[in-house]
Amino acid sequence: MENFINRPAVKNLTTTLLALLVVFVAVKVVSSLKAMSFIGAGVSVTNSITVSGTGDVIATPDIATFSFTVQEEAATVAEAQKTANSKMDAILAYVKKSGIEDKDVKTSSYNIYPRYEYTGGTMYSSGKQVLAAYVVSQTVEVKVRKLEDAGKVLSGIGEYGATNVSGLSFGIDKQTEVDRQARDKAIADAREQAEVLARSLGVSLGRIVSFSESGSAYPRPVYYAKMMDSTMGMGEAAQSVSVPTGENKITSNVTITYEIR
Repeated sequence: MENFINRPAVKNLTTTLLALLVVFVAVKVVSSLKAMSFIGAGVSVTNSITVSGTGDVIATPDIATFSFTVQEEAATVAEAQKTANSKMDAILAYVKKSGIEDKDVKTSSYNIYPRYEYTGGTMYSSGKQVLAAYVVSQTVEVKVRKLEDAGKVLSGIGEYGATNVSGLSFGIDKQTEVDRQARDKAIADAREQAEVLARSLGVSLGRIVSFSESGSAYPRPVYYAKMMDSTMGMGEAAQSVSVPTGENKITSNVTITYEIR
């Protein structure tokens, strides 16, 4: 009776184990076949040459960027903000009137902080710290697309009460495109050198096994703060400043390793 009950159970268990074994073997076989296609893929190339190439592009700047700050202080934050906002609104209206679009004007920093002074100080003590005023400071970055207007805009902003106008620099609006042109020249230069070297060695070039790039640009910044000191002061009207743009040189340096056969 016991053998009659256990025999079917043993048979079912054996069948189940055999099925699991078949599935396991099938999975291992599939995994091995997949791995075969990757064998050797990560093997380092032993025969190779490495060359460097340089590409230069000379471009004339087509945008100018500068920043200005409006800073005011008063006994309360509200008063300082009111005065600062009034000046800033006047400057921004002038900037817009000069043909500069809203997308090219943005606030880069806005700060509110208390300014303290020390009173009753002696040679033995620094004195008592007291609140002198609250300071509100806002810095705005402006992008000028008509370069011939850059000097005029700078001077006009100074007339409207900007505390500081500085950081005038020239750049290229479509910088990515110029960078690509320089990179293409550098890659072509490296390829030419590799082909010459391969002919000298009596080998042929294969695939590229590594690539790296470094680049640099040489803008010509103009710092406007000193020019303002010479053209503005004691209530005199600002003079429109001449700001030559020159040219920018964009350089790409690439290093390429080729497999040789």
